[in-house]
Amino acid sequence: MLYQLLSPFAPDFIFFNLFRYITFRTGCAIATSLIICFVFGPQLIRWLRLKEGEGQPIREDGPATHLKKRGTPTMGGLMILVAVIVSTLLWMDISNKYTWTVLAVTVGFGLIGFADDYKKLTQHDPRGVPGKIRLALQTLIAGTASWYIVSVAGGPHATSIAIPFLKDAFLPLGDLFYLFSTFVIVGASNAVNLTDGLDGLATVPVLIVALCFGLIAYLVGNAMFANYLQVAHVPGAGELAVFCGALVGACLGFLWFNAPPAQVFMGDTGSLALGSSIGATSIIIKHEIVLAIIGGLFVMETVSVILQVASFKLTGKRIFRMAPIHHHFEKMGWSEPTVVIRFWILACIFALIGMSTLKLR
Repeated sequence: MLYQLLSPFAPDFIFFNLFRYITFRTGCAIATSLIICFVFGPQLIRWLRLKEGEGQPIREDGPATHLKKRGTPTMGGLMILVAVIVSTLLWMDISNKYTWTVLAVTVGFGLIGFADDYKKLTQHDPRGVPGKIRLALQTLIAGTASWYIVSVAGGPHATSIAIPFLKDAFLPLGDLFYLFSTFVIVGASNAVNLTDGLDGLATVPVLIVALCFGLIAYLVGNAMFANYLQVAHVPGAGELAVFCGALVGACLGFLWFNAPPAQVFMGDTGSLALGSSIGATSIIIKHEIVLAIIGGLFVMETVSVILQVASFKLTGKRIFRMAPIHHHFEKMGWSEPTVVIRFWILACIFALIGMSTLKLR
């Protein structure tokens, strides 16, 4: 918005020329999201405590240490959503269709998460919205976004996926691309949701992915950088760096209140929205496979649940003491801060491997 309002004054006032640069607006988006969280976060937490009473229901079969978290308010994802939406709208180029698409996906999944959290709180039921209904709504939003992304992108690689570590290697999927991209968005959303089980555990890995994707979006949106790195050039994708910046600032601001011991949980309102946003971004910038590498922690958490369920149904035995895998390590005696910090380290390692795909070709 400010880009359209102030950049026309650049010829007369050199300061306003800054608003033409994506890098400047990305930095401003980070700062804006952070300030919004710091200013309005305490008020939101007080309001949530007043409205929620007993807070998020705690699983009785979970680690015993989690019982002391009873009464902690949830739906803190509202803080993230407000910060991301306001910051992005302020600093984005409002004519950019990709940014509007990712914003729409983020809000849509956030509303699904909000409904889920609301039902958990009002009915004191940790299951929330039935899984089939939630999955159907997620698929509808992700499928619509996938169709729109392809229609905006056009070109020979619109329905292809890029193969990392190889030069100009694309796998054409045709109409199957719509199913694939829908799966990526829905899968990323639910993977972050599964990871969000400990104070701060999901927030930092999402922040790391947003940082990486912000840089990648800037590079693939610039023809010169894309040609140098031999990655697919996506005109207009550079503007997503502003959105990713807003996401980074919001995650940093939320982490201030979510760090152990958490004053507020993000709930499904936050986790579903965050996961869907990085999933949609990966589709646009043609780094869907790289998402599975940079977001390797989310993949690890999801696979642990799949293996646990499959093993129990097939053999009646469990592989892990509890799934997702972060609970397994808690059951082994690791303290919550130990699990969280070591998983953050893993997230950094996965990110370094994923970013290496930009040069190792």
